Amino acid sequence: MADYDYDVLVIGAGPGGYVAAIRAAQLGLKTACAEGRDTLGGTCLNVGCIPSKAMLHASEYFDAAANGTMASMGIDVSPKLNLEKMHGQRLDAVDGLTKGIEFLFKKNKVDWKKGYASFVDAHTVKVGDETVTAKDIVIATGSSVTPLPGVEVDNDKQVVVDSTGALELKAVPKKMVVIGGGVIGLELGSVWRRLGAEVICVEFLDQILPGMDGDVRKEANRIFKKQGIEFRLSTKVTGVTVKGKKATLTLEPAAGGASETLEADCVLVSIGRRPNTDGLGLENIGLATNQRGQIETDHEFRTSVAGVRAIGDVIPGPMLAHKAEDEGIAVAEWIAGETGIVNHDVIPSVVYTLPEIAGVGLTTEQAIEKAGGDKAKVKVSKFPMAANSRAKTNHEPDGFVKVIADAETDRVLGVWAIATVAGTMIAEACVAMEFGATSEDIAYTCHAHPTHAEALKEAAMGVRGKPIHI
Repeated sequence: MADYDYDVLVIGAGPGGYVAAIRAAQLGLKTACAEGRDTLGGTCLNVGCIPSKAMLHASEYFDAAANGTMASMGIDVSPKLNLEKMHGQRLDAVDGLTKGIEFLFKKNKVDWKKGYASFVDAHTVKVGDETVTAKDIVIATGSSVTPLPGVEVDNDKQVVVDSTGALELKAVPKKMVVIGGGVIGLELGSVWRRLGAEVICVEFLDQILPGMDGDVRKEANRIFKKQGIEFRLSTKVTGVTVKGKKATLTLEPAAGGASETLEADCVLVSIGRRPNTDGLGLENIGLATNQRGQIETDHEFRTSVAGVRAIGDVIPGPMLAHKAEDEGIAVAEWIAGETGIVNHDVIPSVVYTLPEIAGVGLTTEQAIEKAGGDKAKVKVSKFPMAANSRAKTNHEPDGFVKVIADAETDRVLGVWAIATVAGTMIAEACVAMEFGATSEDIAYTCHAHPTHAEALKEAAMGVRGKPIHI
């Protein structure tokens, strides 16, 4: 047996990578993790999930004070924005969590190899000036912002920015144009809209939030428009020019037609993400990527090259931190000779706007398609948050909970929700679906009153009968 420096080397210390490294070490494997950033945690902790949530949360308070929501509950305030301090609490959150991972590495005896890694051969990588060997190597390099052809991002100038730059704006733009109506664009657009920017979202498709349930997409559009976000749907951006502190966008219909221009103080390019596989030296080990730049794997996350596995955003599937984390645990367990488990049919998605939007499983459209186009084989029930006592008490009437079930077996196929705490509520649906629950199982499970989660119970009741409160 060859003599290696490590049993496992993980390339990348994002949510998938650092979790894989910690779990491997917990299972008794000598483990190292290569990371080129100065801090651990990857995009998610440094410039993604965590800092954006810090800004979303803080901006919610400001908006509630500024738009009269607090006044309607008898709290009269006149808010004053201290953007520098708001950024400060964001940075504090990031600092605390990234240092927490560093502590966990030390606690679990995971060696942090500082530098960007590239393959020499299937068991050898170069990390900076160091050469490291391992019996098993896990690629967990995550993803980065997808560029828009003809549009140059320069975060330092703060005129045309990507999601990282949008977190660092030193002033609230008067007018912000968000290119892309997906999760990241809507979250960051919401932050700056709440803080006073006029926000226009340009989306190539005919509706926002691609991939989500049709009813959710329509209702989300209505809610965001009510909040003040303007949408230009079925529209493509063909170019952006910058002059001084102003940007001019050229737009035209997605189907083709006459062009128009639109001026903005800030343009956020947010059209998706792409796998980080460049610079890894995959050609040195004969590992090819698919047409989307992803690495194909089997259910044990093995690539076509023996000893090399991959997880997270670099492999097919949703680019979500929690999906990568589950895969990180599973790949370590497979390497250790155990059985790693990830149910890719039960991966929740959440949009952290206000209200939150969350879903798991099939959309209505997917369920009907899977039933051969026979709508009668799919049962759907919706319960409005306006009829939920806790939401009504909290002045949170927007949204609904939707349960999709198999008409014959009653098994839950999908759950979708728009509610202030939908991201938390969806966990119940995940657990239920993991155990193969029927809508009746949820309907006959006692839910505490008054809670937002009662809306899920009522929606489940409506699949085969009638909810109580509508």
